[in-house]
Amino acid sequence: MTGFRDFLTRFRPAASPGRAAPGGVPADRTAELRAELTPPLALLEQAEAEARSVREQADASATARRREAEGQAETIVAAAHEEARQVRARTAEQVLRAAEGEAEALLAEAEREAIAVRDRARSRTPTLVDRVLALVLEDLAADEASTVPQEGHRAQDPPRPHGGGC
Repeated sequence: MTGFRDFLTRFRPAASPGRAAPGGVPADRTAELRAELTPPLALLEQAEAEARSVREQADASATARRREAEGQAETIVAAAHEEARQVRARTAEQVLRAAEGEAEALLAEAEREAIAVRDRARSRTPTLVDRVLALVLEDLAADEASTVPQEGHRAQDPPRPHGGGC
């Protein structure tokens, strides 16, 4: 389009009659050619205006489509973030349930072990008490044997504290 416009605008009036204007057209024909070229120039300007309008509409349409695509992309990203949050929440709940189950199992096992230890301690307590009593009695018997009074000597009871009583 620019080349055609340059071609159409090359025709200028000659400086003096009879001399050729730039572009090789005689001066007397310049006005005549200009008159002939006026409608094509108007068409060219109209075509340029229409081209500008189409270009502006295309730019506006592209901008609108880009904004729409950006909006859709933002919606998709927001949905993906929400889905990821929900997946993390579900995973955390599952991990928590599993941990609670393991904790309950460990607690039950610890309680069973505590009961078993208590039962073993109870079952051993009489045995230990019996053993301790047997040892104490043996010690007492040994002490009595070594402190048996000889004939003629009588063991005296230890003095009691004042105030009576046992």
